[in-house]
Amino acid sequence: MTLLSFKQKLYATLESHYPTSEIDSFFKIILEDVLNLSKIDFALEPNKIVSDDKNTKIDQIISRLAEHQPIQHLIGFTEFMDLKIMVNEHVLIPRPETEELIRWILNDYSTAPNLDVLDIGTGSGCIPIALSKSLNDANINTIDISTKAIETAKKNAEINKVNINFIHQDILTTNQFPQQYDVIVSNPPYVRNLEKAEMQKNVLEFEPHLALFVEDNDPVIFYKKIAELAISAIKPKGALYYEINQYLGKETIELLKQIGFKNIELKKDMFGNDRMIKATF
Repeated sequence: MTLLSFKQKLYATLESHYPTSEIDSFFKIILEDVLNLSKIDFALEPNKIVSDDKNTKIDQIISRLAEHQPIQHLIGFTEFMDLKIMVNEHVLIPRPETEELIRWILNDYSTAPNLDVLDIGTGSGCIPIALSKSLNDANINTIDISTKAIETAKKNAEINKVNINFIHQDILTTNQFPQQYDVIVSNPPYVRNLEKAEMQKNVLEFEPHLALFVEDNDPVIFYKKIAELAISAIKPKGALYYEINQYLGKETIELLKQIGFKNIELKKDMFGNDRMIKATF
């Protein structure tokens, strides 16, 4: 199989499953991460022969993409804040909106020394790892209810050469935090069951529901619990940061006010959706 025939097969197989722009992205990822080639290499040598072992792997990837398995799972990792983050069925695939949340924190605290940071619901570890890379002397702790997620996050910390303290813990049964923090950040489950109809098949079928969904009758349960714990655990110049459900910005702000936070800022993401909150008191 040549590079050109690989491309033709990819588009022919997937055109009924995905928009062309997404197939373009798959082509680039496979070219770079499976074949170690660039688009320039492809343009210069479209008739270059793909080795048998690579050909077999590409065929498997195309077949699984047709089943709507995430490309990140098939490759084994994703790029996040210019970092390599391993992903699997136990953790959510990091989204670009979360990069915006991290940049907000770094904009506020990048020059502050010796920060104490707590990340709640770490998943792949993308948030604490990205923060650790820029906040070199920070003491970063992170918790998750899933032991499998923590195993994945620990591997990602090793890959990216950062020191983070990982704790297996259920935030909903936590009574208090062991210390005070400059930054508490969380991207907890926030998708209501009623929103499943809006979601793509590759998310619904292949990403962990434990990290995605909340009950329709109490969709801000995690935000309320974290805020109740954080109100007495944030240092005087510290802040609480959330990634939120785009439909529940007003509800999240209201509960933060009820708990005692005074200064609350809501930001939109790159797509114009209410997505991030910063709260201080």
